[in-house]
Amino acid sequence: MRVVPPRLAARLEGGATTLCRCWALRRRDGLVLGFTDHDRDLVLSGVTYAARSGLEAAEASAELGFAVGGGEVAGALTSAGITEIDVAAGLYDGAGVETWLVDWDEPEARLLLDVATLGEIRREGGAFVAELRGLMHRLEVMVGRSFRAGCDAELGDARCRVDLSDPRFRATGTVRAASEPGRLSVALAGTFTTDWFSGGRLTWDTGANAGHAADLRGHRRDVTATILDLWDPPPRPAAAGDTFTLVAGCDKSLAACRGKFANALNFQGFPHMPGNDFVLRSGPEAGARLDGSSLFR
Repeated sequence: MRVVPPRLAARLEGGATTLCRCWALRRRDGLVLGFTDHDRDLVLSGVTYAARSGLEAAEASAELGFAVGGGEVAGALTSAGITEIDVAAGLYDGAGVETWLVDWDEPEARLLLDVATLGEIRREGGAFVAELRGLMHRLEVMVGRSFRAGCDAELGDARCRVDLSDPRFRATGTVRAASEPGRLSVALAGTFTTDWFSGGRLTWDTGANAGHAADLRGHRRDVTATILDLWDPPPRPAAAGDTFTLVAGCDKSLAACRGKFANALNFQGFPHMPGNDFVLRSGPEAGARLDGSSLFR
C-alpha cells in the first residue's frame, strides 16, 4: 500500500491547488534530467526540475495484477531539454523515468507515483510523445532462446562467429548525393552484388552524422551509382563527401548462412523443424516443403 506523506496528505485533504508533476529522466549513460509542469523550476534531492520545458502528462493508465500499465508524456523538442538529435541517436532508449506528485509550495512534500522506462518515442515536427512502460513490462520480455527455422544469433557475435572485419562482408563508401530522406547515392570501395548489404548496418565515419548508425533496408546498383535505402533518415541531412562503413546483411536463413557466409556449422536455427503446415498435409501430393510457409501461394 502506498503511504502518502502527512504534509502532502494535508494538502490533498484541504483541496489545495499547489500540486504539480515532476519527472526525473535517467539515461543509461548516467545523465539525469528533470522536468516539471509547474511554472517555475523546482529542486528536489539536488536535481533541478526545469519549468517551461514543454513536457506534460499526455495519458496514464494503471492495471491490476500482472497486467502491463503505462502512460505517455508529451512535449517539445528544445535545445534546453530533449533534442531531436539525441532522440534520433537513441540516447533516450530504455531511459528510466520517475513520476512525482509534488507540492510546489513545499517541494519536500512529494509522492512517488510511478517508476517506468521509456519505450517508443514518436516525433511529429518539433514535438514528441514518449511511451512510458511500467515495471510489469519486463515480464513480457523474452528470456532465453526461441526455437524457430531462422537463426537467432546476431551476425558476428560469439555464437555466430562470422568475422565482420573480412573485406567480403565490409566496405567503406562515400556519399555522392542524398536525393531524398533515407535514400543515398554512394560510391563504394569495391564491387558487390545487389542486396549484398540489404538488412545490414551503416555507420557514419565523417560528416554531421559521424558516430551514428542506421539499418539498411535495401542495396542496389543502377547505371551510374550504388543506391542505399535506410529504414530511417539520418539525424542530420547527409552531404556529398560524407564517408561511412557498411556491414553485410543476413536474413537469418540457412541458405544465406551457408551460401553467403560459409558458416553453416555455426547456424543457430532449426531449419528442419516442421512448421504448422505439417499437421495440415493430407497426402504425398502436398510435397516435401515443411518450412511453415503458406500452402496456398
